[in-house]
Amino acid sequence: MTDEPVERAETTATGYSWYVLGVLVVVYILNFIDRQIVSILAVEIKADLDLTDSEMGFLGGAAFAVFYALFGVPLGRLADNWHRVRLLSAGLALWSTMTALSGFARTQLTLSLARMGVGVGEATASPTAYSLISDYFPKRQRATALAIYSSGLYLGGGVSLLIGASISQAWNRAYPSGGPLGLVGWQAAFLAVGVPGLLVALWVATLREPPRDRPARAQRRPFREFFVDLSTIVPPFTLIGAWRRGPAALALNLAFAAATIGLAWTMIGFTGNVPQWSAAGLGYYAVFSWASDLRARDPATFRLIWGTPAFICTTLGYSMVSLAAYALAFWAAPYAETVLHLPKQELAFILGANGAIAGFLGVIIGGRLADALRARDPAGRVLMIVFGVVAPIAPIWIGYTTSNSTLFYTMNFLAGMFGAAALGAAAATTQDLVLPRMRGTATAAFFLGTTLVGLCFGPYVVGQISDLAGSEVDGRLIGDLRTGILSLVAVAPVALGLLFFAYRAVPRAEATLEERSGELA
Repeated sequence: MTDEPVERAETTATGYSWYVLGVLVVVYILNFIDRQIVSILAVEIKADLDLTDSEMGFLGGAAFAVFYALFGVPLGRLADNWHRVRLLSAGLALWSTMTALSGFARTQLTLSLARMGVGVGEATASPTAYSLISDYFPKRQRATALAIYSSGLYLGGGVSLLIGASISQAWNRAYPSGGPLGLVGWQAAFLAVGVPGLLVALWVATLREPPRDRPARAQRRPFREFFVDLSTIVPPFTLIGAWRRGPAALALNLAFAAATIGLAWTMIGFTGNVPQWSAAGLGYYAVFSWASDLRARDPATFRLIWGTPAFICTTLGYSMVSLAAYALAFWAAPYAETVLHLPKQELAFILGANGAIAGFLGVIIGGRLADALRARDPAGRVLMIVFGVVAPIAPIWIGYTTSNSTLFYTMNFLAGMFGAAALGAAAATTQDLVLPRMRGTATAAFFLGTTLVGLCFGPYVVGQISDLAGSEVDGRLIGDLRTGILSLVAVAPVALGLLFFAYRAVPRAEATLEERSGELA
């Protein structure tokens, strides 16, 4: 067997290929329903479990994000080396089970553990789906197929609000004092969206595993490789990986772990939020371990990613955009319900549709504009990321200070569309800053940044500031969500500083790729 690409005989996708794509779209819809449904249930969960806004921010962000990010790297590699259909089926079964178990949660701890499990399971979805689509569709049809698959993101994210609101309200009307097993509306909603996923997992298991278009080297022991990958990024396996690199590497790893624990302990003392800072510390220690392993294993790739300020500043600059976007995606519905007192069914429908349409339009239009700017200026795409930072400020400020529901919905739509416009520009810029063989690793680094900065901290920061600005009423802390959400504009100066540096550094960094990598032609 060779590592050369296999020439595909068919010039167009078969009917079965389109059938597989349809199944994968259903899986991706479920993926985002299970991920996003917490938002529309947040008010009920908060009241039932007696949580603060910062504790809800953890459930909507870091509880999922850290484990999704950490397991994404080794599970992505397992998808390259093992049976992808089985891996996707197992992952779907896991995250659906954990979503259903969320419905039996009685404390913040049990709900947090369930959300962590959802993150691990969902980390299997896109690596397996992208790989399967690439092998089921010839090159000339792949972009169309991947775009259709990606529509599941907007469909799932949009309908999750409507489904969650409908089930919760219907259950509470039918069982005002609690239903079977004492379950209330938000718990029934988790069960209702989790259980069907188990049936879909059985459906996925019936799909045929296609021949790989580009077979990797033969892997007789894929799970051995998987556990080796775990040792590069998932604690405490990272200590094994550091030990294998030698005593100095292990000492440095332990020193960074100690520093991370110290910083997390300090932030816990300041905020009182143990799970948020424990999870964030775990995530950042894991990234350090992964980068250290990459430096020893592939110095050229390390230099072009972690050793390139243009790459780091582009990723972190866009991460500020994603921080605001994830925060709004999570808190818009609770804000509309508790501050504007809008009907839950109405806000779920409008915000869900808004999010789906705004995200789709923003990504498509922003991508086209970014490419046009790049044709005129080597760093032109960075200007599109700057737009994603600056343009949402006015809609956020207007939308979250008005009491007019129509204006709120309109401004929320514009903020979402403007923020989404930066994604394609940021992803493409980071791809331009590495050699072709490094693009997979660059993608992993980019999404680690956006997940561990944006999703990990976006919902939490709004919740924490809401708590700090709130007041006690009858012994309960009532947060100030308006102040929490408006505080998001404070990330703009940080993002603009990072992107200003990136704009200046990108042309030279791109022009010296081979020289800096040491892989001269």
